[in-house]
Amino acid sequence: MRAATVTPGRPDDLRVSEWPEPVALDGELLVEGLLVGLCHTDLEIINGRIDSLPPGQDRMVLFHESLGRVLEAPAGSGFTPGDLVAGVVRRPDPLPCAPCAAGRSDFCLNGNYTERGVTGLDGFGSERWAVPAQYAVRLAAEVGDCGVLAEPTSIVAKAWDQIDLVGARTFSTPQRVLITGAGPIGLLAALLGVQRGLEVHVLDRIEHGIKPELVRALQATYHLSLHTVPTVDAVIECTGVGSLMFDSVLKLGRNAVAVLLGLSTSDATIPLPPGRLNDTLVFGNASVVGSVNSAPAHFRTAAEALAKADQDWLRRLITRRVPLSRWPQALEPHDDIKVAIDLTL
Repeated sequence: MRAATVTPGRPDDLRVSEWPEPVALDGELLVEGLLVGLCHTDLEIINGRIDSLPPGQDRMVLFHESLGRVLEAPAGSGFTPGDLVAGVVRRPDPLPCAPCAAGRSDFCLNGNYTERGVTGLDGFGSERWAVPAQYAVRLAAEVGDCGVLAEPTSIVAKAWDQIDLVGARTFSTPQRVLITGAGPIGLLAALLGVQRGLEVHVLDRIEHGIKPELVRALQATYHLSLHTVPTVDAVIECTGVGSLMFDSVLKLGRNAVAVLLGLSTSDATIPLPPGRLNDTLVFGNASVVGSVNSAPAHFRTAAEALAKADQDWLRRLITRRVPLSRWPQALEPHDDIKVAIDLTL
């Protein structure tokens, strides 16, 4: 079968490879790969900033954002052939540490987890793949190709989970949220905020085009400057831009929570008013939390959120599709939100 393969650190050697057919072990599903999504993590792998090949391999199958259709399912698995599914990315460490033993490998303490398409395991970028039933999440049929958004939606589902957990100490719920960045993560975070009935504000630098249109279609407010953003009860920071990260935290009101999702790729220094930041957090009982990866429960929350969403709105997030036969073209610069690779072409 065909697969999109890479050797981390060799961006000039991106291939469509002939790859061994998967063998579904006891308790595993055999899945027809339909789509995978491209994200910044894939670029980090290609450029060698994340370098963890599966043991004994000199190449790996790329992509962790998946959508597939079940071909074979074991009895009692809860799945049947024809189901749309997404694969959970992270697997617990073999020891395991306390979080992994509790089914929360997204909080792994020792770093010995593995991740499909990222760390130590082949990804989902192949015509067929196998997955243990407990690491597959069923998607509603009406979601269709937008099911490829399940993994990034699970990331923001975890962010909202963190807001709920930290916010519970204040005996209140947020009413107003700021999302920084109108990429796929930011837009999906805004979607879940709207589904929660909150007043949603989204900050981005793009003045015209699909990003502000998608935000306004959610009945959310689009901003080009933090100066126009009111004080908020929660922030979900999706850009990793250092100055914006700190400035957005200063928008926190009393008892508010900021969750940082964006990864910084720059070591540049920035001027920072430590006293103002300290006072915002201390006098305001405010909290800043980092969040990475997601648990199977967050994938299930994501599946529910995608099923509830306006499907026309979701489809607009996938701005470009590239066939597997030409998958390196997905890396070409375009004004995209989400690029999907069609594994059937």
